[in-house]
Amino acid sequence: MDAHFDLLMDVVPQRQYGRKKVIETDYLPNFIKGGVNLVVLSILIGSMFLPEMSLRKALDQISALYAEIDESPDKIMICRNYSDIVKAQNEGKVGFILSFEGVEPLYNDLNLLSIFYKLGVRIVGLTWSRRNFAGDGSYFSKVREGKKGGITDFGVELIEKAESSGMFIDVSHLNDEGFWDVIKIAKKPIIPSHSNCRAIVNSMRNLTDEQIRAIADKGGVIGMNVCNIFTADKDEDGDVEHLVNHVDHIVELVGVRHVGLGFDFCDDFRKYIFSQNMRALSRKSFDVLKGHKSIEQFIKGLIGRGYTDEEIKLILGENFLKIYKKALK
Repeated sequence: MDAHFDLLMDVVPQRQYGRKKVIETDYLPNFIKGGVNLVVLSILIGSMFLPEMSLRKALDQISALYAEIDESPDKIMICRNYSDIVKAQNEGKVGFILSFEGVEPLYNDLNLLSIFYKLGVRIVGLTWSRRNFAGDGSYFSKVREGKKGGITDFGVELIEKAESSGMFIDVSHLNDEGFWDVIKIAKKPIIPSHSNCRAIVNSMRNLTDEQIRAIADKGGVIGMNVCNIFTADKDEDGDVEHLVNHVDHIVELVGVRHVGLGFDFCDDFRKYIFSQNMRALSRKSFDVLKGHKSIEQFIKGLIGRGYTDEEIKLILGENFLKIYKKALK
């Protein structure tokens, strides 16, 4: 399973151009080739749409997914709980779970959370790399800003309501101050769905060793991100071997049961990425693994480091599934 994919960023405009069965045509073959049968789809709102259009854009993404499922009901389905995940696997379908990547669609209205829950959202990524009503995001590079903040009063209530509703919290993109607040507030395991190790690449988007230990102490799992700027300090080192270095580091710190996949494949979506948020990057970003069809290369990298079949199964999905089984309802 892949715990983070911005697929809907592409599906919505494709459907607006009049296409149908976008997932079945453009993505399902790669899922099948890579052996992927469960994918978390993020709801991410471009900064140019904030604040007025954030709710509309989120609903556009969800409605596009439902339309795709209606057109390919024998191949894909939405998963709202663990039973749905099992059903998708038994029926040979690819299952999708919806996740916020930043809660901008809620504005500061906590009542909207239950609506999104009914629509299938089960994971709450509190921030993208910017500030919102819940907290402050971790920017890709340093920006001019005032004093950083942690989780707001709205964010505290949001975390509590999300967990009591059968959702759980994703801390990827959250700043350090907010991260430690979540550790104190959250009762369920938390995940960074697509974050690597700061000890290897010193990016604010990566996790410190102390944060990795705190996530493990709460029973969380960390999804490995394939973006070169979070994988290696030099572009020439942007490869699978350097990605596996992050797996090794987490395993050495807290054990193999806290590693998963959150690839965040973006090469096909960069044409949609909002330049105002990426302008401070000193490096051109690219994926060190070329899509779901190439997961075999990652598995070979794990085998080369001596991981057993049982350990690889944990990394490929079983670790995240244990959290989903506990948290979702």
